[in-house]
Amino acid sequence: MLIKDYYNHDYAKMLADRISERYEALDRGGFVADVTAAVEGKEYTQRMHAIVEVFDRYLPEYPETIKLFGEMLGPKLSSIGDMYSEGMWLAPIGKYVEAHCVEYPEHFTASVMFVKELTKRHTGEFAMRPLIVAYPKKSMMVLRRWSLEKNVFVRRLSSECMRVSLPWAKKMTAAVEQFDLYVEILSNLRYDEDTYVQRTVANNLNDLYKYDSEKAQFIVDAWMRNNPTKATLWIIHHGSRSLRKK
Repeated sequence: MLIKDYYNHDYAKMLADRISERYEALDRGGFVADVTAAVEGKEYTQRMHAIVEVFDRYLPEYPETIKLFGEMLGPKLSSIGDMYSEGMWLAPIGKYVEAHCVEYPEHFTASVMFVKELTKRHTGEFAMRPLIVAYPKKSMMVLRRWSLEKNVFVRRLSSECMRVSLPWAKKMTAAVEQFDLYVEILSNLRYDEDTYVQRTVANNLNDLYKYDSEKAQFIVDAWMRNNPTKATLWIIHHGSRSLRKK
């Protein structure tokens, strides 16, 4: 089964069941019918947007809805590798936050805290990027704290959402423009022993080499002068791979 086909009539029924457990006012029949019709014949991204539009019709305003979604998240994943299997059902919920979070600046803290919890069950980087663009310094200060978290999912997120060229996302330079904070966040992660974290830091560097090679080299030179570990050297090697392809 293609990933897009997961979001079908059965998915709509499952999601309606989970929502109605906490939101009794949900028109369950209408919700299921509308989700089923909305995703028919569409590709993955189109299905995500279509489900968000159904959320908008059937659920309360954003502040109440992210509180509702927060109560629905369920148990944390035991492995990052499970986020695209066990956490697949959460993808439209992440898309909902991505679509609406910047419309409610007074709920910035609620939005980032939701993303922090979401990323422990499913990917959260796409939902965080609009906040970085809209509120760059404020968001980057949050990411700096997250880069020091014990939870590996949160540490990974602190890097992954900053990437200039994150796959399936619009190009974003807002994080790099907060360069001191950007460097500090990646530097906090340069010794990380988790391979998923190492990979996202390396991918950040690789993106940066393509966008602004001088800035990328500045980071690498600083790390090489400051007792690089095996993890740091792997990050640098993998993060400079685009240079070796030239």
